Amino acid sequence: MVPEGLHYTAEHEWVATAEDEGTVRVGITDYAQEQLGDVVFVQLPTVGDTVSGGDSIAEVESTKSVSEIYAPLAGEITAVNDSLGDTPEQLNSDPYGSGWMFELRLSDPGARSELLDASAYQALIDGE
Repeated sequence: MVPEGLHYTAEHEWVATAEDEGTVRVGITDYAQEQLGDVVFVQLPTVGDTVSGGDSIAEVESTKSVSEIYAPLAGEITAVNDSLGDTPEQLNSDPYGSGWMFELRLSDPGARSELLDASAYQALIDGE
């Protein structure tokens, strides 16, 4: 099931508005974690890094493979989920909650409109 109210990328990341309207929280979708299998290691970006949309900024290692995580939009990393270092399996058990990866202060908050909504993302994964 794809939660409503979030934005999505074709690279299987979700984007939620954080407390500050210009900041978003990012993680991988349930579909992505299913494809990966059991997550055993997460490498997160560094707070303060400035990124462009599409940049490879993090890595998820599972029992099956290693996958790059891309910045969904341009901005500055303002927070990372340090708990993933000790318990990376949160990406499997709660990808939309405790498994969030990082927060990003957007260079252009209006750019969120370029991302997929829930129905468009569902159509994408149904076609895979």
